[in-house]
Amino acid sequence: MEGCSYYLAMVLVQLIYGGSNILIKFSLAEGLNPIVFVVYRHVMAMVLVGPFAYVLERKQRPSLSFSVAAKIFMLALFGTTIHLNVYYAGLAYTSPTVACALSNVIPSLTFLMAVLLGLEKLKIRTARGQAKVAGTLFCIGGSLVFTFWKGGYLFRGFVKSPLINISVAEMRHVKENWIKGALLILTSHIAWSAWLILQAVVSKVYTARLSLTTMICFFASLQSSFLALFFARNPISWRLEWNLQLLTIVYCGVVISALAYYLQTWCISYRGPVFAAMFSPLQVIIVALFSAIAFAERLHFGSLIGTFLIIVGLYCVLWGKRKDNLVAEQRENGKGVLEDIKVLENDISVTNPVARERT
Repeated sequence: MEGCSYYLAMVLVQLIYGGSNILIKFSLAEGLNPIVFVVYRHVMAMVLVGPFAYVLERKQRPSLSFSVAAKIFMLALFGTTIHLNVYYAGLAYTSPTVACALSNVIPSLTFLMAVLLGLEKLKIRTARGQAKVAGTLFCIGGSLVFTFWKGGYLFRGFVKSPLINISVAEMRHVKENWIKGALLILTSHIAWSAWLILQAVVSKVYTARLSLTTMICFFASLQSSFLALFFARNPISWRLEWNLQLLTIVYCGVVISALAYYLQTWCISYRGPVFAAMFSPLQVIIVALFSAIAFAERLHFGSLIGTFLIIVGLYCVLWGKRKDNLVAEQRENGKGVLEDIKVLENDISVTNPVARERT
């Protein structure tokens, strides 16, 4: 059950992110300032998680040195400040469809960074190494097929009329520059992949995960507040009212910045950054299913092909990771057995003079 909990946690994280994509898309269309949004959501998460971190991790919290604080600062810089602000800036120049498709380069980027930094062992001649490479390519290819292949048979919708009505004009971007938008979104995903890698490093030296999440939110709100001095000076953009924008801030602050960050940190500390990154293609499926129910969007045959490729790719990578874990456990057990034999031989040689003379 403990092994299944990591898989369930990452699926839950993707469900959380999928729901946030819909809310953020609506709120940005209604005029929510992205930088103000990043500040508010992380301040809310810090206030929520901080007391739990103080009480529950009071005895097990490691000392915070300057080196560890600097790493956490960089963690917040890559994973929140750069990733989120650059991503929202890219959305102003391209469509959400392109942004959703480009998000699926995260597994390959994270896998490549982990291999280059030695955090992920890749033996290409073994079956498990080939499975991880093939699975990564399947996930990326399946996501692109799911997003861009709109041909083939068009299935009937799940509902006759949309549950949520929104006009196309509200969601249309003022200015479209697909190349500039794609480059900005790719930059944000490179920062997110670096966050996953750095998270694996920091979680080993600072094991208090609630406190780590609190400090990430603190530094993220501080960094984004500094950006707001230059790009969000209008006081009206900081005004909070009882509307969809406030709901988006609360949802993202409580569910994403508090819960999802903690779950990702927990999974990365035990399973590594590649394991967490490989679940990101599920967002495409989750958002598409939600859109089919809420907006009465119809799925194409290409959607099923893309879903199949994503599932196959995810299974291949997870199978390869599981084989790596089994091999590592066998090596550790074998090493432990050898050490026990050596200790036993030393004990015999000490207690038995005859055996000691023979040795």
